[in-house]
Amino acid sequence: MEPDLTIAKAVIADLAAVERIYTPYVTDTVITFEENPPTVDDWRAKLDDLTARGLPFLVARVGGRVAGYAYAGPWRPKPAYRHTVEDSIYLAPGYGGRGIGSALLRALLDQCARAGARQVIAVITDAGGDASHALHRRLGFREAGRLGGVGFKHGRWVGTVLMQRGLDEES
Repeated sequence: MEPDLTIAKAVIADLAAVERIYTPYVTDTVITFEENPPTVDDWRAKLDDLTARGLPFLVARVGGRVAGYAYAGPWRPKPAYRHTVEDSIYLAPGYGGRGIGSALLRALLDQCARAGARQVIAVITDAGGDASHALHRRLGFREAGRLGGVGFKHGRWVGTVLMQRGLDEES
């Protein structure tokens, strides 16, 4: 674990770093099915929306620098799903394997529980998402299903693995 790691609520000043972290995942990988990188204004709208919903958007800082972020958004728009959220977590290059992802996801799960969520869903690509699978498994997520070939990006079909964790479960 990083000795100078802090986890905090994201603020507007963090969003340029969030944009820099996420953009290469969009442009260079199939880790996300997003095809156009969100702008800082898009990130601000997301932060505002999640805040209004009472859902967490967190950043991990190492030495004051944003090393990663995580947030939880609605799983589906229908009202009966209101207690289920989907997590998203991304680290800046060079910060993997240092315990930052685990600390960030633990804090996110805690904040989700405080927000009244009962279930957290992770949607992870089946191509290149090994670190994310391992992280979620370590924190008590179980595989709930697979969807083959549901996304087309960078000239190829990619599937997803759905992982799920109840927030009343120990991690």
